[in-house]
Amino acid sequence: SYWLNDYGLFVSIKRQFKGVDWSKWPEDLKDRKEGVIKEWEERLREMILMEKYFQYIFFKQWYSLKNYCKSKNLQIIGDVPIYVNYDSSDVWANPEVFKLDEEGRPVFVTGVPPDYFSSTGQLWGHPVYDWNFLKETQYSWWIMRIEYNLRLFDIFRLDHFRGFVSYWKIPVNEKRAINGRWEKSPAKDFFNTLFKHFPHLPFIAEDLGVITPDVKEIMNLFGFPGMRVLIFAFGKNLPTNTNAPHNYVKNTVVYTGTHDNNTIKGWFKKELDHEGRKRLSEYIGHKVSEKTVHWELIRLAMMSVANMVIIPMQDILGLGERARMNLPASSRGNWEWRVTQDQLSSTIAQGLSETTRIYGRV
Repeated sequence: SYWLNDYGLFVSIKRQFKGVDWSKWPEDLKDRKEGVIKEWEERLREMILMEKYFQYIFFKQWYSLKNYCKSKNLQIIGDVPIYVNYDSSDVWANPEVFKLDEEGRPVFVTGVPPDYFSSTGQLWGHPVYDWNFLKETQYSWWIMRIEYNLRLFDIFRLDHFRGFVSYWKIPVNEKRAINGRWEKSPAKDFFNTLFKHFPHLPFIAEDLGVITPDVKEIMNLFGFPGMRVLIFAFGKNLPTNTNAPHNYVKNTVVYTGTHDNNTIKGWFKKELDHEGRKRLSEYIGHKVSEKTVHWELIRLAMMSVANMVIIPMQDILGLGERARMNLPASSRGNWEWRVTQDQLSSTIAQGLSETTRIYGRV
């Protein structure tokens, strides 16, 4: 694998330095001087082999799962993050791919301006890409990354798709995301290059947030399906809201909600005001209750023209806010929810099966 040697060495060195950020390692090691790298590879040989073995075990199990899914005609959708952490083997081994200063530190960091998810924007803190270097090298780093993900997943969602068209860059010393600015990326050239290498790219474009005409232009040019989030539909602009089912087009993936949103029941109870509930009931044609709201929205998604429907397990199970997966801009309690066997039932399975059958999604 293109990443394995660097990763094994990086993790092993990091353990030797008790987890210290790579930018604080000795200069020759931080700068990957050839003789020094060879010396550390030999010194930590056993530890590196152990890290590689851990990866072997993980991927052996992963491909076993993937093959099992394939035998059941199930496809796996992977979420491919656009950015990588600064303190990672990716940045340490490929500093030229990112906009770093002479000391190897980020000049700008990533984030997004204020939107539905956060009124002050989000300061993610990853280093931004040096798109000029990537273009000069025919995007080889990205091509290797995409190629590897094509082995892992059947379909993958390109996280923060708009960042491939233009991205929000924030000066590294800024404490608030709102103080950033947009910077153009060579989107057309980038995707043209990808399609030369991979004739079939099973992408879903995560086109949430601030979506401008140039982003839509690139999506239409390459035929990427966009996303719609059903719980975003019931504001004052319902008739023209692109998240409302009557405004969908076929080349769309509709989510009842994403990992960044409340569950349907949590949203209905805590976030949807009286007027929103009234609009939801009028849209469906009868009064909607907290008890059944998750099935009401699941049916709305299923009966739409969208080519693909994605329903979080929490919504299928009808769980409330405590089962929420992730709260953007917070660091506690995220990604901790787990489904248990006793939550599954034949009644729920039958209801889901019947709904998919009725709307021709079997």
